[in-house]
Amino acid sequence: MFLQLRFGDQYSALSRPGLDPARLDLYMLAMRLPLVAGPLRLLDGDFPHRTVMQEIAEHNAKKALALLVS
Repeated sequence: MFLQLRFGDQYSALSRPGLDPARLDLYMLAMRLPLVAGPLRLLDGDFPHRTVMQEIAEHNAKKALALLVS
C-alpha cells in the first residue's frame, strides 16, 4: 500500500492481480490515519508552517473518509 500511496496514478505498473480489494482498503486506511494524526499533533504546538500541515491533514482525512464510504 505504501507503493500505491507513493506512486499514485502510476501504481498500476506495480500492482499485482488477485489481491483482496477489501484488505487493500483496510491497509490504505491504516496508512492514511497516521497521516492525519501526525500533522494534527504538530498543529497543537507552534509549528511554523501551519497551513501546509493543515492541508496535509485535510487531504488525508478526505482520502480516509472516502475509503470508509466505499
